[in-house]
Amino acid sequence: MSQAAEQVPAAATARPGSVEHWALTRPSVVAFVEGDRSLTWGELNDHADRLAAALSERGIKAGDVVGVRTQIRIEWPVIDAALAKLGAAVLGMNWRLTPAEVEYVLGNSGAAGLICDDADPAPLLPALARCQPKVQISIDTAASGFTSWQDALSLPAEPRFSRQPAGLVIYTSGTTGLPKGVGQNRVAPADMQRVAEYYASIAARSPRGIDDVILCTMPFSHGAGPGLVRGGVNAGATMILQRRFDPVEVLELIQTYRVTIWTGVPTMLKRIAALGDDVMTHYDLSSMRALHTGAAPVPPSLKQWARAHFGETLHEAYGATEVGMIAHLTPDMQKVRPASSGYPYRHVEVSVRDDKGRPLPTGEAGELWIRTPVTIKNYLNAPGLGPDTLDPDGFFRVGDVGYVDEEGYIFITDRIKDMIISGGVNIYPAEIEAVLIRHPAIQDVAVIGIPDDEFGESVKAFVELKPGATLADGELRDFARGALASYKRPKSIDIVDDLPRNTMGKILKRELREPYWKDRDRQV
Repeated sequence: MSQAAEQVPAAATARPGSVEHWALTRPSVVAFVEGDRSLTWGELNDHADRLAAALSERGIKAGDVVGVRTQIRIEWPVIDAALAKLGAAVLGMNWRLTPAEVEYVLGNSGAAGLICDDADPAPLLPALARCQPKVQISIDTAASGFTSWQDALSLPAEPRFSRQPAGLVIYTSGTTGLPKGVGQNRVAPADMQRVAEYYASIAARSPRGIDDVILCTMPFSHGAGPGLVRGGVNAGATMILQRRFDPVEVLELIQTYRVTIWTGVPTMLKRIAALGDDVMTHYDLSSMRALHTGAAPVPPSLKQWARAHFGETLHEAYGATEVGMIAHLTPDMQKVRPASSGYPYRHVEVSVRDDKGRPLPTGEAGELWIRTPVTIKNYLNAPGLGPDTLDPDGFFRVGDVGYVDEEGYIFITDRIKDMIISGGVNIYPAEIEAVLIRHPAIQDVAVIGIPDDEFGESVKAFVELKPGATLADGELRDFARGALASYKRPKSIDIVDDLPRNTMGKILKRELREPYWKDRDRQV
């Protein structure tokens, strides 16, 4: 610490709502629980100071990006707080990515470090040797080539204070099919007030405070998981982390810890509903005051089930990685607009346009273009977005079809982009197609999402074979195993003579989807 910082009382240097603030004001209060482990605010801050010192000693500095490849576990908020103290950014990575996918994401992002919880991180070493990060930390396993978590936290460290939350980088998809990094924009001084009011509007739709107990079952490779943790930290709430989703354990955790707020994707709600009333009635869920869901459509029957078992607590959220949160449907809004995707947050603007980009009147469906105070201008380490994605006025083409009613509520009716949402996780067909097309028997391929009662959508591939080629049962799935995470691999594969195409030769995926979706109320 500088001499100037040492002369300032510690309480005066702690940012309100930060880990440091709660460590100073509520040091012995439990902040996080995961299984049989817990951390008080004081312990969390101490661990974060120690980790920040270890990372700094190994060369991590302000502006660096550090890959974090973990399940939902108590070390994650320590990592997040440590990187905030250093002015660095968290790169959220799905723990199911293959070594090849890890190498691509680390290389594309320019990540300076990796922290992982792999049971055996050794398969990552060849990829790391090519990416050459400054630091590699293994949480669970003392592996050659990695610093152990215990060693990283072994030495006492002087207090550090964060100026703002750590940056956050999440990978989504671009038009080429390869994943694209989305980071937070630098906010110009003139825009700071609008950004602050935007985030305040989000917080106001679902207020939380020090008396809340928040259950987190959302992954940290998705924007929702980090957002939940950071929102809980800002409020000083206690957070319960579930490493792997289990429907019965969710009910047990709600009852045991008197959980007040839980966020789960519709697939999670469906799995709990499938337990049946005989199981549900064994648990006291009366502490719940807010049940949040999103990332996929919520069927009316599931909403009815949620109201029957959790009361009028259901919140729905609509957003996109590139623009942030767009709209929210509170329990009161559910009563008047149950089919809506929500009412926009403050400073969110929605433009509904036809296929030529012309504005459409209220109530008429078209393609949605969205402008928020946090809309990206480019993907990480990539050129600026073109006008077909980001127009000159800052409206981003999110790829959804819908309309806005006379009261300003948004309704989503279809999706133009081909992204598949399975269990609340975004899956990008072009990425899968880029892998499958490499098989020597494949001439062309198209990947779509088809209805799945449990996950919302599942991955299906249609392939054209080269003349004279054959494909054995399971051969293509085995081929994809080393290049694609399990949730991205097609669950079903059809061999077809010819894929439907337009006069320009473009595959018509809508024709492939139509037989599967024609009897459904929604097309996404």
